[in-house]
Amino acid sequence: MTNAYLEDFTAFAANGGRQGPVWAPAIRRSAIDRFAALGFPTPKNEDWHFTSVAQIAEREFRAGPTDSSLIRAADLAPFIFNRPEWPALVFVNGRWAPDLSTLRTLPRGVIVRSLAESWEQEEPLLAQYLTKLATYEEQAFTALNTAFMKDGAVVHIPAGSTVDLPIHLIFVSDANAAKSVAHPRNLIVAGRNAKATVIESFVSLGDAGYFTNAVTEAVVEEGATLTHYKIQRESQRAYHVGTVDVRQERDSHFVSFSFATGAALSRTNIYTVLDGPGCGATLHGLYMASGEQHVDHQTRIEHAQPNCFSREVYKGILDGASHGVFNGKVYVHPIAQQTDGKQSNNNLLLSDKARVDTKPQLEIFADDVKCTHGATVGRIDEQALFYMKSRGVNRELATQLLTYAFAADVLEELEVEEVKQELERITLSRFTRAEG
Repeated sequence: MTNAYLEDFTAFAANGGRQGPVWAPAIRRSAIDRFAALGFPTPKNEDWHFTSVAQIAEREFRAGPTDSSLIRAADLAPFIFNRPEWPALVFVNGRWAPDLSTLRTLPRGVIVRSLAESWEQEEPLLAQYLTKLATYEEQAFTALNTAFMKDGAVVHIPAGSTVDLPIHLIFVSDANAAKSVAHPRNLIVAGRNAKATVIESFVSLGDAGYFTNAVTEAVVEEGATLTHYKIQRESQRAYHVGTVDVRQERDSHFVSFSFATGAALSRTNIYTVLDGPGCGATLHGLYMASGEQHVDHQTRIEHAQPNCFSREVYKGILDGASHGVFNGKVYVHPIAQQTDGKQSNNNLLLSDKARVDTKPQLEIFADDVKCTHGATVGRIDEQALFYMKSRGVNRELATQLLTYAFAADVLEELEVEEVKQELERITLSRFTRAEG
């Protein structure tokens, strides 16, 4: 059902849809027309073969409230990794909340502001990059986000700059978000030889049912390193679709980590194009689901130039009657000689009803390459369980510890210690039912 979104767009175009530079309304109109033509994807679409979005398509999620006055800084304490000094932009139900945000620790010259504020200042980066990376011709959810793009974050790390503290973008939904939709749109530009870490947290206060449809575009210029963490901890009744679309220049490095444990249905797309010689891309992820949760990750690493490398490890833990999906593609262009790519997806099933569909793929059109890929789906190692039981550890605790060890292996790759410790705590708590 697209009618509700088309009706909302008519109202949006007459009001907020006029905000921004002169070129924005035409792009919004083009995007909503494309969404109307595409409709919501179905399992007939190869990229959505294992994920049905009927739960989203059959509900009416309307434009949500913008009032953030009922939320206090203390409400965000569980989500800030015990580091209130980190520069942070906070968004409540899709809209920037300046009273909850803090940017005083940003280095001089680094720009972190809301998209709504950047519209007013006609930030040149918007005309240069916004909607140029995350195209919507074949992506219905990106088209929908583009049509309604109004707020989100704009992050610019100037050439040669290093930001020591992570920049935290917090998207929080409260009880007022029930039956609403938010379309955060983010733009991150890491200038030549710049270095920064950006964390996107999608969190919930309460258990409202709502829809988050987020898009992040990122440019990693020559010699730059951008580390990007996407942490999805939405309400168990929420729906989440998030896309991260990246373009890399010569000798740049993009480091990505995706953590997904919330939402009734979630889909995370991580796409990057290595568009300069000497690029590197490191993509890691951990997803955990239980009950009847559905969690889907799709990645695409496009080697478009020679002498580039990519490393990708995703792990999933499925319990109850949950369903996990991983679809990872490494595409090597004919020009991309001396590509070095490795990809793996490992899944652990904790119940007979849990299931996973995994599809790592290589498409190689160059002959001087080293590329490998693989996937595993299995259960707890009975031999390891027997060993631990022989040492006096009961089966339940042994199972919990082995499950945690499986997850902790990929968490060790996180370079921000505070984030690593918190995600380890969340993981341990989930599988041992510990309180902290």
